[in-house]
Amino acid sequence: MKRTAKAVWKGTGLEGKGSLTTQSGAFDSQPYSTKLRFENEDGKLGTNPEELIAAAHAGCFAMALSFQLVGAGFTADELNVDAVLVIEKKEAGFEITGTTLNLEGKVPGISEDKFLELANNAKVGCPVSKALKAIDIQLNAKLVS
Repeated sequence: MKRTAKAVWKGTGLEGKGSLTTQSGAFDSQPYSTKLRFENEDGKLGTNPEELIAAAHAGCFAMALSFQLVGAGFTADELNVDAVLVIEKKEAGFEITGTTLNLEGKVPGISEDKFLELANNAKVGCPVSKALKAIDIQLNAKLVS
């Protein structure tokens, strides 16, 4: 299986502009630029690579946890995952330094210990977590009713 995305960039790194298009069509010429990446704190004017990594991590983790739960005999009513990716300016330039998965799960009949065990398994086992293993990955998991 392969998934594709296309980036088109025009101009300089600082003042140029680009667009991102994905195979699925979820992004179709979605704008991105240095200004949108580093100067638009609310992120509403366009996307950036870090936001896409965070979305991929949140989605992959939620799906992996769903499989973990089913394998243990549980079905989630809802899994809410926020992924917070941190990018920092270092001496050699910008660097992704970590990501935190904030999970709230509504899973009937499961104990908190079992929920945390399966959430940690999903954190380690999801393909995006594996791809990000060079950075610190934290998990804050909460079972809600």
